[in-house]
Amino acid sequence: MKISFAGSPKASETVLVLSVAKGASLGPIAAQIDEKLGGAIAQAIKVDADFDGGAEQILSVVAPAGGALSRVFVLGLGDPGKLTEKTIVSAGGVVCARLTAAKLKSATTHFDVPDGSQIAVESLNANIAFGAVLRSYSFDQYKTSKPNNDKKPRRVERLTMAGEKAPAARKLFGTLQPVADGVFLARDLVSEPPNVLHPVSFADRCKELTKLGVEVTVLDEKKMTKLGMNALLAVGMASTKGSRLVAMRWKGAKNPKGVGPIALVGKGVTFDTGGISLKPAAGMWDMKFDMGGAAAVTGAIAALAGRKAKADVVGIIGLVENMPAGNAQRPGDVVTSAAGKTIEVLNTDAEGRLVLADALWYAQEKYNPRLIVDLATLTGAMMVALGQEMAGLFCNDDDLADKLIASGISTDELVWRMPMSKAYDRMINSNIADVKNIAAGRWAGSIVAAQFLQRFVDNGTPWAHLDIAGTAWSEKTRSTIPKGAVGWGVRLLSDLVKAYE
Repeated sequence: MKISFAGSPKASETVLVLSVAKGASLGPIAAQIDEKLGGAIAQAIKVDADFDGGAEQILSVVAPAGGALSRVFVLGLGDPGKLTEKTIVSAGGVVCARLTAAKLKSATTHFDVPDGSQIAVESLNANIAFGAVLRSYSFDQYKTSKPNNDKKPRRVERLTMAGEKAPAARKLFGTLQPVADGVFLARDLVSEPPNVLHPVSFADRCKELTKLGVEVTVLDEKKMTKLGMNALLAVGMASTKGSRLVAMRWKGAKNPKGVGPIALVGKGVTFDTGGISLKPAAGMWDMKFDMGGAAAVTGAIAALAGRKAKADVVGIIGLVENMPAGNAQRPGDVVTSAAGKTIEVLNTDAEGRLVLADALWYAQEKYNPRLIVDLATLTGAMMVALGQEMAGLFCNDDDLADKLIASGISTDELVWRMPMSKAYDRMINSNIADVKNIAAGRWAGSIVAAQFLQRFVDNGTPWAHLDIAGTAWSEKTRSTIPKGAVGWGVRLLSDLVKAYE
């Protein structure tokens, strides 16, 4: 979708989107246009008992014959006192969805800033555009037959944001578009079929970030073996696709002496059969998105580079394919991680934590980071606890936890802090190794997984683990998210980094 900004709509524009606040009284812009249309907008609002300007409501008005305008949509912004950037972004998604449903390829918006709102006109227009772009995403490149007589499905191709302070709105949107690009990259990665996206091809896609100024380092199996990354390598050793570890560094600012970069670490299991601890066949196709954490980290690095973030950030992702075969790791195996800790593998389907163990070690050994945030579609237990509405947050540092919670609220990528304690940690003590990868029984599965990861984090390093098993994929369409891959975490991480710029 192409976004442009202008001071006022063109006289030849045929589709216009206006706005009203709760109560549906017309502001100066809407009233002026309504007058030109002979009161058609006010009359449509009057006769529609369901439309009162509530948040995300949209009223369609057929313009009177004789003019250039053919359709007018009136967007409800809701209570002016509750209008925030987050609600505006969501409203932008609703606008895109309504225009798409009407099979319109272009439109112009011209909004009134409601009295009593603290939102500036440039923020209103830029964030509406951002929400519209986020909703415009689709993944259909593998469809050879298109609807509408094999023609490409209609989409909104152009949205013009008319209003005062157009240059300021354009500048603000310039910081938001790269974030949308990062979200789209993450959605693309998660959506790709596993025969196309495997560890090697994923690493190749990461190399493309060099075009944005990102330094990309790829470790193959030989290099990882030399470093002792036996936990990660054990997960992928039965696959015909080689495992990889990728480090992507954006150096947007010099750190003070002795301060390392922010480290973002992602689990990248490009397909997870469960290995010898084989998953049920029903729904196994979902396991193509078991690399949602790695996708989020990759998208976040792209977003940071795209918006020229003034921060030093490294993204590290462990890429493997977990397959069953005669040379697969077995339940009962003991592997030695790069950190030197031995791990008793009791369930080969608890593999993501093995991948992250070596990735976390590499982040600390190579970069001495100021803080670490890891993301992983780690446990089904997290979905039992929080569904698809929030990600689980496990953290050893209150300040970092507070920043993540605040960023989650700001971006609508919500997190909920979960407990950790020595009592849970004791549940993964092994009789024959330093740690086992699951606890006995089914209780506290997400917490136990987080406790496992914490054993591979140096004391004193602020660290947070985000279990995104429920949020990486959406089974329903939302205001800015089409059904499918969410790209969850890109906006959250980009916003978090702002606190350190």
